[in-house]
Amino acid sequence: MKKILLLAAIIVISNSAFSQSVESPRITAEGKNVKISYGQPSKRDRIIFGRLVPYGEVWRTGANGATEITFTKNAIFGGKPVKAGTYTLFTIPGEKKWMFILNSELGQWGAFKYNEIKGKDVLQVTVPASSVKGTAVEKLTITLPSNKLVLEWDKTRVEVPVRS
Repeated sequence: MKKILLLAAIIVISNSAFSQSVESPRITAEGKNVKISYGQPSKRDRIIFGRLVPYGEVWRTGANGATEITFTKNAIFGGKPVKAGTYTLFTIPGEKKWMFILNSELGQWGAFKYNEIKGKDVLQVTVPASSVKGTAVEKLTITLPSNKLVLEWDKTRVEVPVRS
């Protein structure tokens, strides 16, 4: 009887451990007066833009919880002024252009409730998309080199000018 109970306990523990979803790691990118926190998904042989992440639809710009961007000082994002603070960063990917959206509603899981909170958009900017030269970028990568935000994943690269 003890063996049966022990075996049953092991099965229950094993099943619960394997059934939990694996979350993408949370990454922080920092630049001069700007910080971005995002979930970093991997390509894993998938077609990303146009399939996994549909064109023309609001995207959380990462995995799991929506991406957040913090400006420690008033700044210019994509040519538009933005006040110091933390915002949710959504995007609408396109084949040739992307829209970046800063929204004041924090703590979003994905972009599932975007239509309910879009009235809290602080700004929207549209920038051109280009192709990554060389091999595809395996993990979504957002960096903040001097005076810009750069997003790369798969064969897509998008840049937004940022000044603070």
